[in-house]
Amino acid sequence: MSADCGPAADAVTRGLGFDCHDVSPVISVRPPWDLANWTMPLLEVLVIGGAVFALVHAIRRYRAGDPVNLALWFASLVYLLVIEPPLYFPEWFGLDRIYGFIFAHNRFTVQFMGDRLPLYIVAFYSMFTQLAYEIVRSLGVFRRGALLGAVAVALVCQVFYEVFDQIGPPLRWWAWNPDNVVVNHPALASVPMTSMLLFASVSMAAMTYLVVRLAGNGWLVPRILLAGVLTPLAMVIAGIPSSVFRDNTTAQAWVLGIELALVWLAGGWVIASTPRTSDEPVSAFARYYPAVYLGVMAVCWLSALGMAPVGSGLYALACFLGAGLVLAALYRVRSRAPATA
Repeated sequence: MSADCGPAADAVTRGLGFDCHDVSPVISVRPPWDLANWTMPLLEVLVIGGAVFALVHAIRRYRAGDPVNLALWFASLVYLLVIEPPLYFPEWFGLDRIYGFIFAHNRFTVQFMGDRLPLYIVAFYSMFTQLAYEIVRSLGVFRRGALLGAVAVALVCQVFYEVFDQIGPPLRWWAWNPDNVVVNHPALASVPMTSMLLFASVSMAAMTYLVVRLAGNGWLVPRILLAGVLTPLAMVIAGIPSSVFRDNTTAQAWVLGIELALVWLAGGWVIASTPRTSDEPVSAFARYYPAVYLGVMAVCWLSALGMAPVGSGLYALACFLGAGLVLAALYRVRSRAPATA
């Protein structure tokens, strides 16, 4: 048995329907109709198409004199390269004895790194940071400063990400290792609470803050690299309160729950208290893509009714409602603001 496919990885991947010993070490490509279910190619089209749409929009913004969108798009890839390999291959970094095997993705159309990293995940980071930033920018929040803008991004990321995060396991997009008590517990239904807080809100908000503060005139590439590399440090800091109670999952759940509640309260206050100006341009990406994303997620949820293990339906519903309210605020701004391409 290879080091990259230990007993835990073998059990999780077999549960998804494939053998982690039988993988291509660099890249694998398979027909979309051979995937585990029809929602998987739909997800790939949604995310990869969104990343391309976001890149086109970012280039337009850059040519118009605003480098933030383009810097954020590429900083997301830097962050991906920093954070993903240790999650997929903890044994490469000497972390297997500390964190153990965490989760595995199912097989998608295009996969990298021994079938651990789907192409749509590479695209997801750049698409998702752009989705949240564009919504918050269009609402005029960043005019109040980078910090308040990042707080709003934390909430927008939470409500849009969790409708995806909670539905992944029942549709077999990925599977968590249930025996990993260090990382995957406590959990809300089938989703680890650390994922909900650190990945869904803290990382994206910290990256956006860093990019907004660092991007500007001058050498853009070093600023992009710095933002992507520093983002995981924010996750470490945000994870300290719950780590104090490492041997008490109940206490950890309370701490993580309080931090999530703060994301909702602080982000909601920032968005609600921001004046709705009429001169902030609303891009085509902000006008259309977030609504399409939510629509596809809704279809996926309807297709998964009755499946198990399912994420928290109540929390996902709250996130759908929160995302809907954010979009309603955006469209009120759009009705008064000049539209851009």
